[in-house]
Amino acid sequence: MLFSGKQRLLYLYLREGWRRFSRRISLGRVTAMRFAGSTPDRLIVAPTDLRAIDPFVAEEILQGRFPLAGRVLDTEGESPFEIDLPSHEFAVRLHSFGWLRHLRAIRDDAGFVRLRQIVDDWIGSHGRNIGGISWEADVIAQRIIAWLSHSPVVLRNAEHGFYRRFLKSLAFQVRYLRHIADTVCDGEARLRVRMALAMASVSMPASASAIRKAARNLDQELDRQILPDGGHSSRSPRAGLELLLDLLPLRQTYVNLGHDVPSRLIPCIDRMYPALRFFRHQGGELALFNGATSVLAHELASVLRYDETAGEPFRSLPHVHYERLSLGETVVIMDTGRPLSIDLSRSAHAGCLSFEMSSGRNRFVINSGAPKFAGERFRQMARATAAHSTVTVNDTSSCRFSQSRFLGPIMTSGLSKVLVERKDEAGRIESVRASHDGYLVSFGLLHERDISILNGGRLVSGRDRLLREDGGDPDAANVATAVARFHIHPAIAMRRASDSEIYLVAPDGEAWLFACRDGELAIEEDIFFADPSGVRASSQITVTFAVAAQPEIQWTLTRES
Repeated sequence: MLFSGKQRLLYLYLREGWRRFSRRISLGRVTAMRFAGSTPDRLIVAPTDLRAIDPFVAEEILQGRFPLAGRVLDTEGESPFEIDLPSHEFAVRLHSFGWLRHLRAIRDDAGFVRLRQIVDDWIGSHGRNIGGISWEADVIAQRIIAWLSHSPVVLRNAEHGFYRRFLKSLAFQVRYLRHIADTVCDGEARLRVRMALAMASVSMPASASAIRKAARNLDQELDRQILPDGGHSSRSPRAGLELLLDLLPLRQTYVNLGHDVPSRLIPCIDRMYPALRFFRHQGGELALFNGATSVLAHELASVLRYDETAGEPFRSLPHVHYERLSLGETVVIMDTGRPLSIDLSRSAHAGCLSFEMSSGRNRFVINSGAPKFAGERFRQMARATAAHSTVTVNDTSSCRFSQSRFLGPIMTSGLSKVLVERKDEAGRIESVRASHDGYLVSFGLLHERDISILNGGRLVSGRDRLLREDGGDPDAANVATAVARFHIHPAIAMRRASDSEIYLVAPDGEAWLFACRDGELAIEEDIFFADPSGVRASSQITVTFAVAAQPEIQWTLTRES
């Protein structure tokens, strides 16, 4: 097995080396002169931005303070593009220009002048210096979308010289992005590149053939990444929301200008809505799986406002591999899948068989989620199995991710097979049994989990079992220790009822009793990565058990009030 592990690593290194070599050959020599060309004389339309604005952020930026990525940078009168930035994430946010939307709150000429100065600073310092964060494909795509969408604010009362510089830079970026589009790694960034190029093709003067080509390329990427069940191939609930925030304005732009809408655009949007509702708890929050983090309520509402497919959420998403159980006011969402490819594993979490449980407007059991703004150390901690409401063996994740800078954070070993069986009795019980082999190579164990909702939604029953590949109990010589973790939402208060029972009480008084008479039950400190205010302390329930002596535990959540 050790040899096969080395073989896999060798394959991954060779694969990444070939990818980089092929990309370099495909790109050829990158110079500013290569992407020079004619400057468009105007913009045809400014697509709508559905994201909310914050007048306070606008005022801060105009005063030279940039509140981005959980940090505030005071430029003290200097250009933000010429000074050291506080973090990589800050740099990405700054250069992608998503913050332009807040500047729609400007009401005086001095504000417009200051905004143009900031944009002009970027054009002067980075506009033709291809390289670094500002010229990463996803950053360029976001910047093109932002510049197009907020061009009325940027260009309001602008003098001819700035107007021309702005359009010239925009056209330059579009040409460069079009050149590198095929070399972008699979995933959300690759789709966003195609969205930006399609948006540019209809928002700027372009030939009919160029518009059709951009539409065809977008169609191909939509078909690849938006799966038949409406989920995104990254398996992240948040990816669908982020993509819809740009796909909806793009659809409307095609319609408003009388262009033929890309043939896959509307069907894909229609598929994405049910998937988005699938991951939505009844309180309005999205479930925290595979890189999902906190979502502002008005962001989600602004997208759902355009949902024309209203109906009950699906019970299963068979292509992205999730299950949803729902009875009465109780909802359980369970991850029953693995990364769909090596490239897509870059953002995946080791959370197979983890679940979240909510009742009414209260989330009780959650995953720790992904940090919205944090360093790499926290990001990697959030990907570990221990950050999810599932079982770990010997404090080991069910998937292992590369620590190599060359390979990037891809999955190098772990899950290869997940089996799922679902049994429902209409109105009486909904249940899922699933197993994965993430611990088979390291410990010779499979993890099997059953979760059921019954009694009209007042009882959630669970069972976790560790077994050999042949279905038998672990050998007596197996010294592994397992921990079943149940991460509890920070808003929920906990108190001991007995050695085997813990009360969970929501702010509105709703109470559930967690009970497990197997193993050692404890309340432990925890970290909640997905809080809107940043990483914060929270609490978790743990059940620790010796695998050889007790390979199976059973637990329940019972509504008390």
